[in-house]
Amino acid sequence: MLVTVHRATVGAVPDAYSDLLDDLADEQASLDAAVEALDEDGWLTPTPAEGWDVRDSIAHLAVSEDLASTAATDADGFAAKLDELMASLAASPAELDARLVGEGRSRTGREVLEWWRASRAATIDALRGHDARTRLPWIVGEMSAMSFATARMMETWAHGQDVFDGLGVEHPATARLRHIADLGVRTRPHAYRGRGLDLPSEDVRVELTAPDDSTWEWGESTTNFVRGDALDFCLVVTQRRNPADTALDVTGPVAREWIDIAQAFAGPVTDHRPPA
Repeated sequence: MLVTVHRATVGAVPDAYSDLLDDLADEQASLDAAVEALDEDGWLTPTPAEGWDVRDSIAHLAVSEDLASTAATDADGFAAKLDELMASLAASPAELDARLVGEGRSRTGREVLEWWRASRAATIDALRGHDARTRLPWIVGEMSAMSFATARMMETWAHGQDVFDGLGVEHPATARLRHIADLGVRTRPHAYRGRGLDLPSEDVRVELTAPDDSTWEWGESTTNFVRGDALDFCLVVTQRRNPADTALDVTGPVAREWIDIAQAFAGPVTDHRPPA
């Protein structure tokens, strides 16, 4: 069996950055194809994200891409937008929800789709103008353009999963999952820090079966490990599935503690959705 090892240092390879942006565009196109033919009733289909329908999910991605393209082109403009977002977060859940999806609720599904198409294209165009190592501002602080693009991939895929689940259609598993799995591993410290917990000194061995049956692996531990399908792992670290609803093999107390709080995305701490 082919074993492919992926580590954070992949960001040092210039071609990897270009490939990542191509993968991001492909992931966006896959989600676009799933919603392109929806009528207005279809756009209002509920998703597993509580209170959000398909239109809300795509509108949120459009809002996020507007914020991302600003971050990649105008640091001062981004800082002003971030202040507005943080003020909404501090005000109330309702105001934050209005900030994240409210504008989309005043538009038709088709209008939201066209908005997302324009905003995501602006982000990718801006990112292609940067080197992989360029530092860009974001909600959690500065990050490399490589990490920034990976976060865009993760958010597209995760909210896209809600859309696919809501519509009852299959979300194709592709090699693009590697980006999300790698981010899921690298954000392990974030999951602890956000909860005010100390990160254990021992790492966790992660061995995942990719869609092409190769193996992706991280970590050196011989006592704490997570093994299973890459799709299951990505669903867990993006909190789209409860670990109990997957076939992941989680062994050892350090591994179990991490998987129970895994969160590959920025923002306030959230918990796994209840098991199905």
